[in-house]
Amino acid sequence: MANSNVIHIQGANWKTEVLDSSLPVLVDFWAEWCGPCKMIAHVLDDLATEMASKLKVAKVDVDENRDLAAQFNVRSIPTLLVFKGGQVKGQMIGAMSKAALKEKLSGYL
Repeated sequence: MANSNVIHIQGANWKTEVLDSSLPVLVDFWAEWCGPCKMIAHVLDDLATEMASKLKVAKVDVDENRDLAAQFNVRSIPTLLVFKGGQVKGQMIGAMSKAALKEKLSGYL
């Protein structure tokens, strides 16, 4: 079941949901066929619910949004980018535990 707190990005809603967001946005560049992406998906769902008042969580399917992936030089997935004020403030690559991700995000909230 999809988490209603996780925003699915298509090219059309990128600016509104990510660049113009008043909250920091954690963007997960992923693909359906990616094993590590599936491993981190539940962590992102949990964070989207727990941190809804402090952080937006968005997902970009790299197969459907190749231009966005190329724009941010996404070379391996999952790649997590933190946007704040419309700019990339942090990058994490690969699956990680919820505790590790929360610790890395704490500097951006």
